[in-house]
Amino acid sequence: MTRIFIPRDAQALALGADKVAREIARIAAERGEAVTIVRTGSRGLFWLEPMIEIETGGGRVAYGPVKPADVVSLFGAGWLAGGEHPLRLGRPEEIPYLARQTRLTFARCGLVDPLSPADYVAHGGYQGLQRTLEMARASEGQTAIVDEVKASGLRGRGGAGFPTGIKWSTVLLAEADQKYVVCNADEGDSGTFADRMLMEGDPFSLIEGMTIAGLAVGATKGFIYIRSEYPHAFRTMTDAIAAATKAGYLGPSVMGSGRAFTLETRLGAGAYICGEETSLLDSLEGKRGMVRAKPPLPAIKGLFGKPTIVNNVLSLATVPWIMANGAKAYADFGIGRSRGTLAFQLAGNIARGGLVELPFGPPLRELIEEFGGGTRSGRPLRAVQVGGPLGAYFPQELLDTPLDYEAFAAKGGMVGHGGIVVFDDAVDMAAQARFAFEFCAAESCGKCTPCRIGSTRGVETIDKITAGIEPEKNLTLVRDLCEVMTDGSLCAMGGLTPLPVLSALNHFPDDFRRAPALMAAE
Repeated sequence: MTRIFIPRDAQALALGADKVAREIARIAAERGEAVTIVRTGSRGLFWLEPMIEIETGGGRVAYGPVKPADVVSLFGAGWLAGGEHPLRLGRPEEIPYLARQTRLTFARCGLVDPLSPADYVAHGGYQGLQRTLEMARASEGQTAIVDEVKASGLRGRGGAGFPTGIKWSTVLLAEADQKYVVCNADEGDSGTFADRMLMEGDPFSLIEGMTIAGLAVGATKGFIYIRSEYPHAFRTMTDAIAAATKAGYLGPSVMGSGRAFTLETRLGAGAYICGEETSLLDSLEGKRGMVRAKPPLPAIKGLFGKPTIVNNVLSLATVPWIMANGAKAYADFGIGRSRGTLAFQLAGNIARGGLVELPFGPPLRELIEEFGGGTRSGRPLRAVQVGGPLGAYFPQELLDTPLDYEAFAAKGGMVGHGGIVVFDDAVDMAAQARFAFEFCAAESCGKCTPCRIGSTRGVETIDKITAGIEPEKNLTLVRDLCEVMTDGSLCAMGGLTPLPVLSALNHFPDDFRRAPALMAAE
């Protein structure tokens, strides 16, 4: 019985993975071939999806991108034994795009059956939780667990980069009859898909990480808040929680320890602002998602007024590796204060889009050119936006900036969630600046004036500039608006919108002088 691994990741499904799976089953039945089809996550080489893997005596052999029309010829070429074919890619781990990566958080994605706890355990899963339970039994056990996370240098992967262990420590020290762990899976930044990919491909790593967090701080209940645009991730996570509960990894006695931790999924309603932790908490409570004033911090007064850990998917899913391998092993990766690895996501006008997990520190250029293969259009690269729609636009001369939190901040940018969106020389940066204001105006919760009104005035002012109406006066006004939004906004929605606007103004000033009247004057 030959096992055939076919991704059920949303990206692969969009490219026809289900049709390919049905065709493989049909042809195998016709030929009398004994095969078992296993639906996995994606390895993250999206330009090769659907990438199908065949289990052979010498390991897995990959073929891709496979279309339904290719299946007959693949069987004819003896692919069940790893036979030669134009679509043969060889061993997945030897494909250069994968071979150059350091996969810690995403080590199992595309490898395991995402709904099988046994498969997860067979590939090293739940070792971190086992060690956590052993530590928890000792005196000062919870403190030791939190200290381990602190020592690893793990920082929030959602964008802010706040030290994860410090947040956990605050919740641990807070006194309350109930504490919560909340996973922020409202991944709304443009060019990002790592959270979705992990939830669809290795959901038990997130479940294990949240369970460890609960044991560390004394929380017995957790929620995973998933954006409504991720129906596949929501379904996979819900089914994985049920499987973990049935197997004894969740419930009133986690792994027979006598310690309780339960999980539930919650589906968002499509609001970008609910990626901000306090808006997310309001939404979880059944309210309209609006930013809360801080203090009090969610770690002190969070969900339903109780101490709450709010962490991103990747922050929590990385914790099992840290607990299984030790804080020092994780901290040995990275540079400066950016320790460990980050899942960089290549999107936009890029030849080879996908996920690349590397230690912090490589230059941005390396990701774009050596992994991404440059622009998909073949035209010269002009701008790169890192960190989602609130991230800065970097020109060619900044592409050698190392990918770490402090280096990017020093250049007026942010690493954020690791999304990298590439633009070629056809892009209009004045239009991109306008889009930043427009996006903020559409997605603002409306609670504070600088964000709600400033973004609307920003759209109007950019329109005046591009129409050639008092350009110098209005350029000055845009900068004033950005200062007010940065200093006066209640949260990062309004506070960071000036980053893309000002970077476009500073690095691409000519794009704001393309109005007919201005060009005629020149």
